[in-house]
Amino acid sequence: MHLMEKKILKAFEDSIAVKKEFSDANLTRIADVSRLIADAFGEGKKLLLFGNGGSACDASHIAAEFVNRFKKDRPGLPAIALNTDVAVLTSIANDYDFAEIFARQLKTLGDTGDIAIAITTSGNSKNILKAIDVAKKKGIKTIGFTGTRGDKFAGKCDIAFVVPSEDTPRVQETHITLAHVICQMVEEILFEAPRKASSAKASP
Repeated sequence: MHLMEKKILKAFEDSIAVKKEFSDANLTRIADVSRLIADAFGEGKKLLLFGNGGSACDASHIAAEFVNRFKKDRPGLPAIALNTDVAVLTSIANDYDFAEIFARQLKTLGDTGDIAIAITTSGNSKNILKAIDVAKKKGIKTIGFTGTRGDKFAGKCDIAFVVPSEDTPRVQETHITLAHVICQMVEEILFEAPRKASSAKASP
């Protein structure tokens, strides 16, 4: 095996190992968060997501999965990625400060009972930390996605998912897998056909 092939294999093996360690430690928390989000949608609330850079792409990706569909043909679910509107982002950054780009949107768009998913691999992004503070004041439940360097950020969130790695690509890969799993579980909670319990009971 050539050196490049060894490096490629190691990258995949490292990603698998991080995801396995993360999933083993967070199974119950993932189930709980899936129910929390499903309950919020059931009550007419919305999901607000945000992040910077690659995490912004993850936020947009997951919002699309909820608004459109993931694995099931079903009604859209109200999810908004706060990092997508260039005019809003640049006007807030220009008139106030870049640290306000998510906080100001949460003040305007967020309602009590909504859920916010904040994604930051480092946990040190000022605009993310300010947004968490605003969310708490407005009664918005906060769910954080981060890595092992994000202890300060994780401590500010109502619920935090901490990927056991400091390697940004490995953290981001786990974040998107986590979000996909949550999407799948929410769909199953809200739109799974009811089990035919009566038929089962009637069988001899």
